[in-house]
Amino acid sequence: MPFNAAQLLLVAACRGRRRRGDKRKKMTGRAKRKPKSTQESGAGNGELKKVRTEESKPAPMSEVDSEQRDEMVRLCKLQMPEDLYHFWDFCNELCPDNPRDALKDTLDLQLVGPFDILAGAHKSAKNPEPNFHLHWRYYYDPPEFQTILKGSEDSQYHMGYYRDTPDSLPSFVGASEAKKGCTITQMGDNLFAALFLYLLRKRKERSSKKAGGDALESLETKLRDRAETLGFSLEQKTKGMKQRDKKVVTKTFHSAGIVVPVDKNDVGYRELPETDAGLRKICKAIAEAQNDEERVKAFGPLQEIITFVQFANDECDYGMGYELGMDLFCYGSHYFHKVIKQLLPMAYNLLKRNLFGEILEAHLSNRSHDDLDQLSAH
Repeated sequence: MPFNAAQLLLVAACRGRRRRGDKRKKMTGRAKRKPKSTQESGAGNGELKKVRTEESKPAPMSEVDSEQRDEMVRLCKLQMPEDLYHFWDFCNELCPDNPRDALKDTLDLQLVGPFDILAGAHKSAKNPEPNFHLHWRYYYDPPEFQTILKGSEDSQYHMGYYRDTPDSLPSFVGASEAKKGCTITQMGDNLFAALFLYLLRKRKERSSKKAGGDALESLETKLRDRAETLGFSLEQKTKGMKQRDKKVVTKTFHSAGIVVPVDKNDVGYRELPETDAGLRKICKAIAEAQNDEERVKAFGPLQEIITFVQFANDECDYGMGYELGMDLFCYGSHYFHKVIKQLLPMAYNLLKRNLFGEILEAHLSNRSHDDLDQLSAH
């Protein structure tokens, strides 16, 4: 599509400012992050990597009616993939009386988040105004991540959908343990795959000789059959997920990676003038400073990086501020909340992902390791 004159001027300005910005960038004297290709890690747990070879195919519509789907979009402001509704049908068959607890006895997993809406739990909630952006949003969950299954309270294990933009369907299902940190592990491109991989690990841990082995085997068979019937892949890393990996500009501290538009002239993202290890060291010095005077001094190197983010934003490299804001969020210290509020909502706004900015601001105002159930009275 041909550009109009104003668009051409804007592109030219971006490129010109970018070249000037590169000179500023070189002045930092700091180590740069490794190129993306050297950062990419494997799927992990090699024995689970190749469960199935084929891709997920478009599934038929589930039995969930349009009224419930509309309610979901109204409350979550996000479009749900068809695998969520099929998974609900599946759990309904396993436990018609209480589908949300269908996996409780066998796997110690509970269906939460969007499933609470499908169960109608929000209609009789003790909290009259539940915020579904914060419903089961764990301490380290970025706005891109939405909890759908929760496990052990000890480690705060949970699974969720990870989206790159608020108006797209999820890129994958991720798993995280909030008590252990911010890492998000990819678990396939649909809920059936995520549960299948989780189940395989549980079977390996328990071994079939122990109690519950038969129940796990039965569940695995049902799950595999249903996924096959519906055309869902059980692979941990599908072709689509591998294609997304090519668009990931940097892994960030949570390791799930961020995707931003980068044009043919490489405008859209530039590396931080600091390695992951270097940035963590700066964060540690700030978070663990003995007094305010030390802390102000420790903020110096971070302030310098923020200045370069401002240059980058002027020069259309919006991914840099997105990365820095996300890394500070993932580091977890409340000392960074003010800086995160400057960096991330701005990045989301520039990238036209405003809903993520709203989710982030709500989360930072109520960021907690506990009281995550928005449907109970707080």
